[in-house]
Amino acid sequence: MRAADRWATWLQDRRYGGDREWKTKTLAWLEPVRDRVIELAAIEAGDTVLDVGAGEGMIGFAALDHVGDSGRVVFSDVSDELLRSCAEIAASLGASDRCEFVKAAASRLDPVAASSVDVVTTRSVLIYVEDKAAALGEFFRVLRPGGRIALFEPINSFGRPEPEDRLWGYDVAAIPDLAARVRAVLNEAQAAAGALTMTDFDERDLLRWAEAAGFRTIGLRYEATITPEAGLSGISWEAFLGFSPNPLCPTVGEAMQQALDRAEQRRFAAHMRPLVEHGEGATRSATVYLAATKGGSGASPATGS
Repeated sequence: MRAADRWATWLQDRRYGGDREWKTKTLAWLEPVRDRVIELAAIEAGDTVLDVGAGEGMIGFAALDHVGDSGRVVFSDVSDELLRSCAEIAASLGASDRCEFVKAAASRLDPVAASSVDVVTTRSVLIYVEDKAAALGEFFRVLRPGGRIALFEPINSFGRPEPEDRLWGYDVAAIPDLAARVRAVLNEAQAAAGALTMTDFDERDLLRWAEAAGFRTIGLRYEATITPEAGLSGISWEAFLGFSPNPLCPTVGEAMQQALDRAEQRRFAAHMRPLVEHGEGATRSATVYLAATKGGSGASPATGS
């Protein structure tokens, strides 16, 4: 039996707590992100696009619509299962001849030749990369002169760590002991899996690394929001229990079971369930779009207002 692929399992199930309705809502929320990355990439017919950390192909298959019959899209990922899934989708679209599938980490794109692609795209990939500067260097290496990168990343350091009286944006001031123990399980799991990379940078670091890689025309749009609504607003309690905030983290239910005895789990649920079901929380989030060009082009990449 093949071992479970944590990246594929998270993208296909644990990210949504196994709830199809929540998955539909999440993917709908991501559509403008996909469209903005594609816009910044300025893809032209005949281009070769490398989608790093392709996942289920949201960016890559959108790019396929822009490269035309003479272009191609290279899907790269560290997950064999996700690459197989993308290959199956490509075949179902009759587009296999315009697609390539490469197993590679963002910071080690060894299978991709230098100066061989016109565009590099990523979405929420660098947050999982330990050596982000090396990844930007690899993006620069594989691009042809005049090639572009278009990246989207959450800046998790803006909202993390949360105040002690908050957990996933929910007010846990009434159960501080339980919340602290659940938080500790989550933090320990992420630290053991290397997920500290998710909060060890900000937008200024991305600019610095892009410039150090060799990019000279760089644009960045940063957006931060604070809202009086939980980021998981609309999720069911059952889906919340099955939800994992990232591929390196246990689900909420798993963290509860590890941190609390049964009586404590009931107490935790009695407090949290009404908050979750009514979306009563607060969210602090920040995101970045970065576009840059590798020499040979004097035009500044547009980043919008």
